[in-house]
Amino acid sequence: MATPAAAPTAGANPYGLLPALEQGGIIAWSVFIILVGMSIFSFYILFTKLMQQQKIINQGRKVRSGFWNSPSLREASTKLDSKSAYRAIVDDALLAQEQHGKLTDPIDQHDWMANSLARSQGSIGARLGEGLAFLATVGSTAPFIGLFGTVIGIYRALIKIGMAGQASIDAVAGPVGEALIMTALGLVVAVPAVLAYNWLIRRNKSIMEDLAAFTNDLHGFLMSGGSVKPRFGDAKASAPRTGATTTAGNPGGRQPVRTGATQTGAETPTV
Repeated sequence: MATPAAAPTAGANPYGLLPALEQGGIIAWSVFIILVGMSIFSFYILFTKLMQQQKIINQGRKVRSGFWNSPSLREASTKLDSKSAYRAIVDDALLAQEQHGKLTDPIDQHDWMANSLARSQGSIGARLGEGLAFLATVGSTAPFIGLFGTVIGIYRALIKIGMAGQASIDAVAGPVGEALIMTALGLVVAVPAVLAYNWLIRRNKSIMEDLAAFTNDLHGFLMSGGSVKPRFGDAKASAPRTGATTTAGNPGGRQPVRTGATQTGAETPTV
């Protein structure tokens, strides 16, 4: 003989989350657990990717501050962390430079280095993109998973209405509340996942632009034998020489002659 269900205690909400899940049975619990799991993994990916991105951004600042001031590329690479993305590009560039001399079939060094650096940069981009597909999947599927729970809740409400013969509040409040809760859970899980995906994609794009600029500078450095280096905030390059006049930024105070203009500033006719 089945025992009657215990009466709800005073002050307890019979239409809360747990009562709704208990009334929904295994389907409601399954939808709830899936949505909670998707939310936990989404926030885990968000925080881990943010830390990974911030680490590479800090490495880029270190490169701009003192990497190109070293006398040699190997010595400059020692200033970077062993697991740095920029260090990986430099190591791949040095390895490609050594391998080029061992090729039996000659290939232009410029193309060989460009392909090697592009492969190294692409590998870093692939690591940055890991996990983002899961965020996109959560953002697109979580509302439908919640909608599945909504459909089941409405179905149960209709069954109760049919069994009771009338649409009383007591009969349908539980299933309808369960349906609304599942809809809300689906949106709560999907919206942060979509926002995190778009934010991480934008940060990855900015990081890859910095890596591409560094790769291009490194390629020019290797192809010029170390004579071509980028300058970051070099004030000496723009400072006037001692003893020189600074009128208009040119010695002697003369304006630069434009094409089609005389020294006095009157433009000469063009044919």
